[in-house]
Amino acid sequence: MDITIHSSFLPHDDPEASLAFYRDTLGFEVRNDVGYDGMRWITVGPPNQPSTSIVLTPPAVTPGITHEERRTILEMMAKGTYGHIILATTDLAAAFERVQASGADVVQEPTDQPYGVRDCVFRDPAGNLVRINELR
Repeated sequence: MDITIHSSFLPHDDPEASLAFYRDTLGFEVRNDVGYDGMRWITVGPPNQPSTSIVLTPPAVTPGITHEERRTILEMMAKGTYGHIILATTDLAAAFERVQASGADVVQEPTDQPYGVRDCVFRDPAGNLVRINELR
């Protein structure tokens, strides 16, 4: 089998703020930007990985989601407990400085974890946790 990661989805509640974070702060390229009925889906990804993308989506737009489920999703986004992603870099210190300088919410400064990873954690503008691991 030849299976790769093509796309992963993260919710956003402010497309311009999310675009600024993923494009301007993290350096991802915009691959698609689609609006429909007052909503916006933005596909971004690392320039050196053209076949791997993150789709920033309006929250809770999946057909069949109940009003209660939508409310729960929005509450979890507000707490930062709904979406998360793990990224990786060879220069964690530089990545941390760049993201911190953007004003992003720092959850954890670069730390050596007991399970062998050095990483840091931020929240993106929608509250999603963005963990950046250092590649060694």
